[in-house]
Amino acid sequence: MTALDIIAKNKIVVIVRLDDLSIAKALCDALIDGGIRAIEFTLTNPDAVATIAEIRASVDASLAIGAGSVITAEQVWAVADAGAQFVVSPVWKREVNSACHEAGLPFMPGAFTPTEIQQAWDWGASVVKVFPANHLGRRYIKDVLAPLPHLRLMPTGGVNRDNMREFLAQGAFALGVGSSLINNDAIADRDWGRLRAEAQRYVDMLA
Repeated sequence: MTALDIIAKNKIVVIVRLDDLSIAKALCDALIDGGIRAIEFTLTNPDAVATIAEIRASVDASLAIGAGSVITAEQVWAVADAGAQFVVSPVWKREVNSACHEAGLPFMPGAFTPTEIQQAWDWGASVVKVFPANHLGRRYIKDVLAPLPHLRLMPTGGVNRDNMREFLAQGAFALGVGSSLINNDAIADRDWGRLRAEAQRYVDMLA
């Protein structure tokens, strides 16, 4: 399956935004054991590119490993060389869009208004990250899709176990899930069992 196929089937993209990625392999093992199949490492950490290469080398084709917070063409080529299978950005930028198309990587730019969302789609976005979703509410997804049903939308920001099913019921293609699943206390304690259990709870809610 392609990365988009994996995301479409499993619905959750877990966003890993950490200051310390030395524990990335253990963290990913816990998420994967809990049923997560798509993981995004944000380039807010300078070690993210190397981490993507490390994780890609250790997982099979049932997993999609991507890069987030990508804002330059140079970053696109760096993560492409590392083996990233999709690219996510908080914004739409022409140079990033073009580089993703040249590299053959699905591009998921952030957008907020219907005009921004449609413009990103017109320029070839594979999925539009609706961000920050916590300021818009679940009904916003349905309201945007009513006149624009062709869009694939991925709400990100404030998505958690309390609202994820409603986001999907309103028509979301997938969900970007970050701090509500990646528990900082569990990471500080290296409590991988706790993270695995939390990942499993998210996955079970979509079963």
